[in-house]
Amino acid sequence: MRCLWILTIIALILIPAAFLQEAKANPAPVVYSIQVNDMVTSGTAAYINRAIEQAGKNHAEALVIILNTPGGLLSSTLDIVEAISNASVPVITYVSPRGAISASAGTYILLSGHLAAMAPGTACGAAMPVRISSLGKYQAADQKTINLMAEHMKSIAEERSRPADLARRFVIENLSLGNRDALMLGVIDFEASDLSDLLIKADGYNVQTKSVQHTLRTAGASMESLDMNSRERLIHHISNPMLALFLIIIGLYGLIFAFHSPGFLLPEVLGSISLLLGLYGIGLFAINLTAGLLIILGLGLLIAEAYTPAWGILGLGGIASLVLGILLFPVEPLLPVSWWSSFRFMAVGIGVVGAALLSIILSGIWRIRRIKPIHGVMEFADRRGLVVQALQPRGLVRIQGEIWQAQSLDGRDIAIGSKVKIIKKEGLYIMVEPIPDSEND
Repeated sequence: MRCLWILTIIALILIPAAFLQEAKANPAPVVYSIQVNDMVTSGTAAYINRAIEQAGKNHAEALVIILNTPGGLLSSTLDIVEAISNASVPVITYVSPRGAISASAGTYILLSGHLAAMAPGTACGAAMPVRISSLGKYQAADQKTINLMAEHMKSIAEERSRPADLARRFVIENLSLGNRDALMLGVIDFEASDLSDLLIKADGYNVQTKSVQHTLRTAGASMESLDMNSRERLIHHISNPMLALFLIIIGLYGLIFAFHSPGFLLPEVLGSISLLLGLYGIGLFAINLTAGLLIILGLGLLIAEAYTPAWGILGLGGIASLVLGILLFPVEPLLPVSWWSSFRFMAVGIGVVGAALLSIILSGIWRIRRIKPIHGVMEFADRRGLVVQALQPRGLVRIQGEIWQAQSLDGRDIAIGSKVKIIKKEGLYIMVEPIPDSEND
């Protein structure tokens, strides 16, 4: 009986220890998730690259990229596709929540995932490259660009065994698909109502990452959400062409104001910071060199108008050049049409503000030119003063609170305390004559 109790106690100790050892040997799977909720930028690319590296380093079961984007920058999109293609961890691209879209650049990212899924009520596609015309209207890009992007979309689909011809139509025909059609046509692997449903449905799928075959164990996996860090968030915002260009304009205006009225410090500091951030931002996306020169010309003409007034001719030319340069500035083919509309309004808004500033400058110049000269030989003509040092024939006279050197007009002495009338100014002296006592009252 005693031996039985001893064996029971040993079993109670060893069995939990065995389970614990097995749990350590087979830890619960972890799935990381990140969100792309707006325009795809260089900050987005840095964010996704870091998430892929961190998921691989920590041996995560998969990384889920939750997409809700209207499009974005071409170079950033290509960087993201390349990072996913070379990832050591399975990447699941997922359009969510309900009502979300993954258009233009987002479609490239969706198709590049090792697994692709969509939530009900979502859509993808509309990936035709666009550009803005000199009239400020968006239109399809040139055929060379469209064909290149179509072939790239096709190669992404072929790598993931998705319908290549359909992928080309996203670019060539600007095709858009809802979640049901995308599933039926093989663009995505399955539908999922939420992240929990996604993990259940992805479980058991075999995916190829680089040269390694993975069988996903996502059912019951714990989720870890990764957020953008401060650096990625800063890059994300300033690599938006609209904000980058706005920072440059603010920076240049701040420096112009600082040069015109030095010593205030705030315009110098804010102008310099804004200009540097804007210049860094425009280095993160494709720009039109001619448009950049037009912007510089426009600002130069506005400065010239402020310092050498030409009655608005230089200013109007500067505003026209500035607005046209802004409209033509970015040449990113995957930016959404809605973004181009907002960008056009910003360009017009900057033109309106520039016109308002020009009007203020011209009205100020007009008022100044209507004022009679207050300096010169007739500066104090017909004014009166008080002798504070006797004129013999030279002395000092107080006029409007200022002490001036004065000389008697006819050379006679004028006593201290006498009131005098200013006749004219000669060099550093004012010529005066005494006022008769009869006119002092």
